[in-house]
Amino acid sequence: MEQSIRTERLVKWRRFMHANPELSFQEVNTSQFVYDTLLSFEGLEVSRPTQYSVMAVLRGAKSGKTIGLRADMDALPIQEENETPYKSSVPGVMHACGHDGHTAILLETACVLSQHKDEVAGEIRFFFQHAEEQFPGGGEEMVEAGVMEGVDAVIGLHLMSGLPTGKIGIAYGPMMAAPDVFEIVIQGKGGHAAHPQETVDPIVIGAQIISNLQHIVSRNTDAFKQRVVSVTQFNAGTADNIIPDTAFLLGTVRCFDEELRKDAKRRIEQMIQGITAAHGATYTYDYRYGYRPVINEETITKVVEQSALELFGKEDVTYVSPSMGGEDFSAFLQKAKGCFFKLGSGNPEKGTNYPHHHPRFDIDEDALPLGVQMFLRVVKNLNS
Repeated sequence: MEQSIRTERLVKWRRFMHANPELSFQEVNTSQFVYDTLLSFEGLEVSRPTQYSVMAVLRGAKSGKTIGLRADMDALPIQEENETPYKSSVPGVMHACGHDGHTAILLETACVLSQHKDEVAGEIRFFFQHAEEQFPGGGEEMVEAGVMEGVDAVIGLHLMSGLPTGKIGIAYGPMMAAPDVFEIVIQGKGGHAAHPQETVDPIVIGAQIISNLQHIVSRNTDAFKQRVVSVTQFNAGTADNIIPDTAFLLGTVRCFDEELRKDAKRRIEQMIQGITAAHGATYTYDYRYGYRPVINEETITKVVEQSALELFGKEDVTYVSPSMGGEDFSAFLQKAKGCFFKLGSGNPEKGTNYPHHHPRFDIDEDALPLGVQMFLRVVKNLNS
């Protein structure tokens, strides 16, 4: 079956999508391209579970499990700086995270499996998901539409520029963190910068809040657990001689444990409340829970690991640390056990080792057929 993979076709699909990127919740043409391409394969039931997503179903000739395979399709609001024949044709939008590659890999997987329907056991569902990059995410919408009903296992992959091309990254248990967001507005009393004693300075108060928030990790988190608290915006003031009335802070909390998420929400407000009260200021506070953490299930991860070992050998299988990045593949994991693994696409000689979300990001297309091989082998092994 793996001999049926056509790399030229894979690359063509990937480059078409790279040249025509669309942002989250705007994947009109991308989803239509995927839909039309899937219709050209024999034996698939193709549908649109939501406005911008696509699902295909292949019912194998043999009995077996129902397995979901997922790829994301959306791009990012970044101006591409690469000069390639397939560079983005859309100003300010590019595929800077490999989702074009994920979609091409899953299209090729669907194509190959449809050509070998008589060898397929069980039911295979191909999830082409919109809006991974923007909360609340397309994964949640697809799950709410019922795509996961009856699914026994779900598998996803992510191309990684930080991993050498061809390496398969495996993690048991926590793989991707929950990305929560908090917003703080400090209401002080403005005035002339020459007379600070007549003001309630929200900038000084904000600085104290930022400093104290670091205690949540260094003094309030078990050393054997993982949590990140980062303030990413601090906006206040308009001139050098004016102390402003208000200051605005934006930040994120990343962790894998639900109790730590709830604890962070409580502790942040506790600190804000105490510091603002001590200085005569008031505040507003909003904490938004983001995607759930991606937690790989042991038995499914073992099958993924074994598949990688069979295909590529132990020298190309690496065991990766959990990432504090977020991923809404977690939405699918609420309905079935599964595994999310990484596929290396970093190659300095080809310039594909720039970080994700960078304007020079690109992928080593030699990784694409390896992703298809992994999906095919995992499907086979899950039903063997």
